[in-house]
Amino acid sequence: MKIRVLIADDHEMVRRGLRTFLELHDDMEVVADVADGAACLQAAAETKPDVVLLDLKMPGLDAVSTVRGLAGFKVLIVTSFSARSEVMPAIRAGAAGLVYKDIDPAALANAIRSVHAGHVLLPPDLASALMTGDAGPDRLGNLTPRERDVLAEIAHGRSNKEIAKSLRLAEKTVKTHVSSILMKLNVEDRTQAALYAVRHNL
Repeated sequence: MKIRVLIADDHEMVRRGLRTFLELHDDMEVVADVADGAACLQAAAETKPDVVLLDLKMPGLDAVSTVRGLAGFKVLIVTSFSARSEVMPAIRAGAAGLVYKDIDPAALANAIRSVHAGHVLLPPDLASALMTGDAGPDRLGNLTPRERDVLAEIAHGRSNKEIAKSLRLAEKTVKTHVSSILMKLNVEDRTQAALYAVRHNL
């Protein structure tokens, strides 16, 4: 199965370059490329990509709104901006990862594979900022020991089926635990739960 990729960037040459590069890989296919956030949401709804490569700065809909509109999709931010004030809001909105545009091409392909596999992928400086910065109230104390086990598995990018096998639980039980974790941590999805776990060194 190929990884279906949607490219969203307002520079046509960047879109062309990414499409050409990604289609050299046997395990990837580009299902669409678009130039703004609104078009990205429409294309995602139509093509159901596995990973969305999203530029941080595009005309119209801002990156945070676009990421929130892509809830349910794995979003990898690809940006030339390194200021934390520019990139952190998109991460907190639910992006699965972020890489800078000067990334080595082979590393970009691996980043796409990593996000597709369910991992949270952040540059060391951002990961460090999340772990040492103000992470908000610590809600881990609200979790049961088993929920903490499940959250640790989520932070490793594992699916419900993989968690069930690892912890010797029924997949339905894992799903119940995940729902409870999201509610207790006051987060919207698994990516945000994984980031919360990272921030609190779980």
